[in-house]
Amino acid sequence: MRPLQPVSSSAKVVLGISFFVLFFAVWAFFTLGGFVPKIFLADPITMVREGIELITKHGFLADIGVTVWRVVGGFVVAALVAVPIGLAMGAYKPVEAFFEPFVSFARYLPASAFIPLLILWAGVGETQKLLVIFVGSVFQIILMVAGAVGSIRRDLVEAALTLGARDRGIVGRVLVPYAAPQIAEILRLVLGWAWTYVIVAELIGSSSGIGHMIIESQALLATGQMIFGIIIIGVIGLISDFLFKAINARLFPWSAL
Repeated sequence: MRPLQPVSSSAKVVLGISFFVLFFAVWAFFTLGGFVPKIFLADPITMVREGIELITKHGFLADIGVTVWRVVGGFVVAALVAVPIGLAMGAYKPVEAFFEPFVSFARYLPASAFIPLLILWAGVGETQKLLVIFVGSVFQIILMVAGAVGSIRRDLVEAALTLGARDRGIVGRVLVPYAAPQIAEILRLVLGWAWTYVIVAELIGSSSGIGHMIIESQALLATGQMIFGIIIIGVIGLISDFLFKAINARLFPWSAL
């Protein structure tokens, strides 16, 4: 093992699975061995049993579907708003000078702090949940996309100008193709943050969703159900992460060159 030395795909899979095996083994050792009271941390067997009960008797699959819908809906709206603004900020300095002070200010405002106001404005329905995800994601995407577009090598722009490209051609044929793989990677990262925002939104004033199930399980001291809900979030996030990577590799093959 040497610094920055790549590993094969099969080795990545084996190492990744090995960590999960070790993690569950340590968890089982401390909980099944009686070192940690079950009221504080359920053992893996209890977690699986209570998870199956959630799915078969309490309609947890519907909660999962609702949460996924909220994440996707809020994130897509945020991306549709943020990516064009970020492109314009990265490409045109006057646009950047106009937007950046406010966006830099707004991105430090925690989305959870807006929940009371959003409940007041939009109630406790789906709109409020989508707005929490939107507020938490949009400003981060704008600044990161602007940085990706603005980091393009100047010689590429000068070469396009030499070949007779105009402003629109530079944006469409140079800036966007250059930044597209980075933008896709930005969206993949921010999607993970969106899961944090939706769970926070569901913990307050919600009657459905994974976050709602977790807060109800807390009242019942059902740590197995809480852990199961957290693991489900991680599994969905891991699947979406791999899908994002596969789609990005297919759409932007030049990014690997």
